Amino acid sequence: MSSIDELLGTARSYVERGVVPACQIAVARNNEVIAFETFGNATNSTRFCVFSATKPIVASAMWLLIADGQVNVESKVCEYVPEFATNGKHEITVEQIMLHTSGFPNAMMSETEATTPSLRRTKFAQWEIEWEPGSRFEYHAGSAHWVLADIMQRVSGLDVRDLVEQRITTPLGLPRMLGIPVHQQDDIAPLIAVDDTSLGDDTLRYNRSDVRAAGVPGGGAFGTAADMARFYQSLLHNPRSLWDTDTLTDARTNIRCKFLDPLMNTPVNRTLGLVVAGDDGMHMLRYAIFGQHNSPGSFGHAGAHAQVAWADPETGISFSFLNNAVGSDQMQGGIRSNRLATIASALHR
Repeated sequence: MSSIDELLGTARSYVERGVVPACQIAVARNNEVIAFETFGNATNSTRFCVFSATKPIVASAMWLLIADGQVNVESKVCEYVPEFATNGKHEITVEQIMLHTSGFPNAMMSETEATTPSLRRTKFAQWEIEWEPGSRFEYHAGSAHWVLADIMQRVSGLDVRDLVEQRITTPLGLPRMLGIPVHQQDDIAPLIAVDDTSLGDDTLRYNRSDVRAAGVPGGGAFGTAADMARFYQSLLHNPRSLWDTDTLTDARTNIRCKFLDPLMNTPVNRTLGLVVAGDDGMHMLRYAIFGQHNSPGSFGHAGAHAQVAWADPETGISFSFLNNAVGSDQMQGGIRSNRLATIASALHR
């Protein structure tokens, strides 16, 4: 059995060796955070940008709308967003949007356009598909989730930032994580470029107050590692039956997309919002989310620059590692998060 001390010591070493300016690590079990430490120029109250680890948080609000019958994932997007039915996009389904198989991974939209519904929908009409929807997987870092956010606003009447707060984070006892008002951003760790080649990295825009406030649904949530570990405990235990049981089980276990990841050449194992470790022995290659000892049923998501969060139903452990380093070699970041995940995945075995 690995130890919490080993886990924390490894994270501390990343700061001491100068590979990350600051980092946080958290482990939870039985709905309790059992370890939570921060290293470097930050404290336990410091929030970090979790980048694409945002996606399951947003998806978890969509699960509520699916269970309520407000959204059918087999329906075409244009049934909810008429402006989307242009340039060959009329056959794209909600499910394809959530599985990154919708064919417009590189469609661009600024935060100013995206947070103004009329501008957002005008942009949707201009987007073109890059390949046949449903024919392959290619990660849609930001584009697909703006569409998802628009669907959610159309059916719920709430901006996605408020929907996530009112129906997910507040009921779970978590702070607002998506769309942080400017006057509430003082405790956010600034992203720091750790090498010269990363100075122009686009993710550094998340240091801007307007981008933090925009609540980018594909990658703009902010929280602590403890917040993330607690969120994943909620996916394990479903407190107060927040989610419909069948819908949550589907989201945790039903692998709907097994197309190969073009980067790692492994099946992506995607559900409606999560990545599942799987039993093919390739789980450590799935975005550096999982550790060596994660069970096949483990589920989670990673974010740029080695943010990671997951839960393992076999041990009851949830784990999160966050940091504020922006580096050009994301492979090395993945190796670091894999090392921590491997130690965490052996806890309570």
